[in-house]
Amino acid sequence: MREHGVFLGGTWQAGSGAFLVHSPYDHREVARVARAGEGELRAALDAADAAREAMAAMAPHRRAAVLEAASRAVLQRRDELAQVIVEEAGKPLSFARLEAERCAETLADAARVARSPHDELIDLGGFPSGEKRMGLLRRFPVGVVVGISPFNFPLNLVAHKLAPAVAAGCPIVLKPASQTPSPALLLAEIMHAAGLPDGAIGVVPCGGSQAATLLADPRVKHVTFTGSAAVGWELKRTLWDRRVTLELGGNAAVIVEPDSGDLGAVAKRIASAAFGFAGQSCISVQRILVQEAIAGDLRDALVAAAAACTTGDPSREDVVCGPMITAGDADRIEAWVRDAEAAGARRLTPWRREGSLVWPTLLEGAPRDAAVWAEEAFAPIAVLATYLDLEDALAAVNDSRFGLQAGIFTNDIDTIQRAFAALEVGAVIQGDVPSWRSDPMPYGGVKESGIGREGARFAVEEMTEPRLLVLRQK
Repeated sequence: MREHGVFLGGTWQAGSGAFLVHSPYDHREVARVARAGEGELRAALDAADAAREAMAAMAPHRRAAVLEAASRAVLQRRDELAQVIVEEAGKPLSFARLEAERCAETLADAARVARSPHDELIDLGGFPSGEKRMGLLRRFPVGVVVGISPFNFPLNLVAHKLAPAVAAGCPIVLKPASQTPSPALLLAEIMHAAGLPDGAIGVVPCGGSQAATLLADPRVKHVTFTGSAAVGWELKRTLWDRRVTLELGGNAAVIVEPDSGDLGAVAKRIASAAFGFAGQSCISVQRILVQEAIAGDLRDALVAAAAACTTGDPSREDVVCGPMITAGDADRIEAWVRDAEAAGARRLTPWRREGSLVWPTLLEGAPRDAAVWAEEAFAPIAVLATYLDLEDALAAVNDSRFGLQAGIFTNDIDTIQRAFAALEVGAVIQGDVPSWRSDPMPYGGVKESGIGREGARFAVEEMTEPRLLVLRQK
């Protein structure tokens, strides 16, 4: 069993009590992790504030070198990190390895951004007031950042907080999810060992209510949060005078047009994105909209693809759908399915559940106000619906309080352009599922899915402040 302290000021500390971390699959104890109390939280902020000048003064090439070294170290420890993710998050092994590899890419991308600081020279002479004057626009680190990360990508989403902060020259204190704290602690240790000043990164596992100590401190200039919409928007209301980036939930939709090609391949891709890792991703496919002319064929292909998604022990190489993070979440989604059926939805796959394991479930005909359609399921559940005209499909995608990403299977350029113009989301993914993401891209949503964007280049903009130097010619 792993044991970790709190990581702050460049050292491991005992903390005030401990978390016992259990496997979502078999409930065995896999880690004992120190809990940060009020004293440790304040100490982490003190250490970050003390590191502020050193981080800001660190040359961009040195920040980049640290991130590149950390990227290499993550790849060298890929299997170890993947095993920790399997044990604490219940993520299937193949998905966990991919997450570790993506973490290395995220660090490398942040290094690229750090190596390319962008200054802008502005000729102010376009108006009489600016005659003989030039402006130099440069971005400076905002100062101490607080990050809050979720359980479902406990390594790579932590990297999306820590790596841009380093690239920007900001010290950061991170509160990881209580269910999955170890990957964040290990990554902090790796990044510190790569050459960061003491206090540049602190990781402080604690309860959600205790995080208020971090958020209330006026030295914190930026908060970056990934998690539920309810918590995220309450943070924004509370921190109205601070910079806040919110990456929240969704109920992602995919549209399947008649020119999509091999429907068997499309169905396999959708099933993997809907049921992989028990659907516990904010861009997991939840709503499937298929044109009526091909609905029967896609329905059959989806049922077959769902049946082929192996469910069970996440440490097995062949498992696609592992456990939900808690049995309580499995209770919730079981109730949602029963409610949808009572309202007229039809199950296309058998219902099966064992503890926190829920087998892939495909529904059809769910009312638009049913939770399985309107809310974020975060479960291996997908709902199929048909449409006649593309405009109906676009309207159905937009009929949601969320707007993170959407996918559309088509090769028709006019259809692609219509979807891109109409869909109220942060990104439209053509020829693929909404669950596709490349880590350097600007990632985030609209409506209740959040504000701001992740991806190193875009996160660095959130963590820096533009400052103008006006130069006067004699």
